[in-house]
Amino acid sequence: MSINNIFQFLVPKDKKFFPLFEQASQNLTLLAETLHEAVNAPKAERENYFKKIEELEAVIEEITHKTHLELSRNFITPFDREDIHALVKAMDDVADYLHGSASRMRLYQVEKITKSIRKLTEINLEACQQIGVAISALKDMKNLKVIADACKKINKLESKADNVFDKAVSDIFENETDAKNIIKYKEVLSALESASDKCKSVANVLESVVVKHS
Repeated sequence: MSINNIFQFLVPKDKKFFPLFEQASQNLTLLAETLHEAVNAPKAERENYFKKIEELEAVIEEITHKTHLELSRNFITPFDREDIHALVKAMDDVADYLHGSASRMRLYQVEKITKSIRKLTEINLEACQQIGVAISALKDMKNLKVIADACKKINKLESKADNVFDKAVSDIFENETDAKNIIKYKEVLSALESASDKCKSVANVLESVVVKHS
């Protein structure tokens, strides 16, 4: 048994941080699902989805705040304090950009949802689901391979999102003649692509935790 494993055995069962991680990842997945449903719904029905996204983003922000408070109150943590901070911040960043993309669609009154926007919301949903898989396996530190595999999938999804984004932007400049629409779509696509980048940031933190405990 390694020193890290011995240390984990001696540390009291965590009842504060892991529930907060799980709450954050569950709400993040729900937010990504809601956004994906929004872009596949008729324009008249999108407002309800946008309101729900706003509520979920606020919930995740509150969970992030609670986690930071627990870090200030507790001397013993389940793994490195900087990794805990980085993990919740990265998940909060994903939520911010997903919410940002919905806000832009709402603010700019984007009527036609393109295939690229739908594809990026689908990719982000898959990435958030993989974050949930990794977070669930993080609790006992016994399923490190599950975490590593989920991180690999997230990294592949981020690369896929980059390709979709690049092609979408190229198509906009080639086929769209209205300057306002170019700005609208570019803003929405950029927020969605940034969300996938932040999913990769979550994976990077999780990979760091895996390395330290393997």
